[in-house]
Amino acid sequence: MIDSKIKKQKQQAKELALVAANIARDRNGSDIVAMDLMGKSPATDFFVIATGTSGRQLRTIADEITVEAKKMGLPLFGQAGYDEARWILLDFVTVVVHLFDQEYREFYDLEMLWGDGEKLELEDEESKQ
Repeated sequence: MIDSKIKKQKQQAKELALVAANIARDRNGSDIVAMDLMGKSPATDFFVIATGTSGRQLRTIADEITVEAKKMGLPLFGQAGYDEARWILLDFVTVVVHLFDQEYREFYDLEMLWGDGEKLELEDEESKQ
């Protein structure tokens, strides 16, 4: 019973990571990466990382991800950087979303820091149509 509940939570977290990545893509984010960190990070199971071109775009992506996560039953646990919108962090506990402007993305280089995380395959635009 407990094992199936944990398995369901992990699947739901993966689904949210992919939903977040797709929202970022649909709102013209770039360099989108979803990483499976299960067993590698004590803090979360998945990272989603994306780059935007403006604060307005990054806040729009953040808002849409938050709405979709809530619909999935995964409310936002914490948020940082929303007002400045250079690096917006959305913490859903099992999924952490990082939305960067180009300068901050290059400076913090989270993909290198978590390079041992497995990248999830993202749905491309053509397969959605």
